[in-house]
Amino acid sequence: MKTATIAELKSELNNIPATELAELCVRLAKFKKENKELLTYLLFEAFDEDAYIESAKQEITRQFEEMNTSNLYFVKKTLRKILRYTGKITRFSGAAETEVRLLLFFCVTLKASGIPFETNPVINNIYLNQLKKISKSIAGMHEDLQYDYVRELDTLK
Repeated sequence: MKTATIAELKSELNNIPATELAELCVRLAKFKKENKELLTYLLFEAFDEDAYIESAKQEITRQFEEMNTSNLYFVKKTLRKILRYTGKITRFSGAAETEVRLLLFFCVTLKASGIPFETNPVINNIYLNQLKKISKSIAGMHEDLQYDYVRELDTLK
């Protein structure tokens, strides 16, 4: 089966009545959990980005609190899990500012957690890669926002 292009799908969706379109959305949401999460974001949370970011920060904090710090292997696994969650939230939002705010929060929380990440090369690389990702995202933002975020980023380096 050949998959249709986005342009073909878009033109076909424009020709479908609203009730059928709603049924298609519900069917798509039932198919995969990530589709359901995206639809939830678009319908209920997209209008208030700040509240969405705050709820994501609370979830990140919760995951940091539940982290098993008895072994650095478990710390590394949990950090990667948190970053997967952060990436998903960022992908749903599509805004560079959301990515920067969440990654800055991740780095600040990691630094404040007391985990000796400087001594472990894998965890240190995770931290440094997030700083690079933040710098890259900041470069594409408006100058006023850049200034604020660069100052905050400099405190983490």
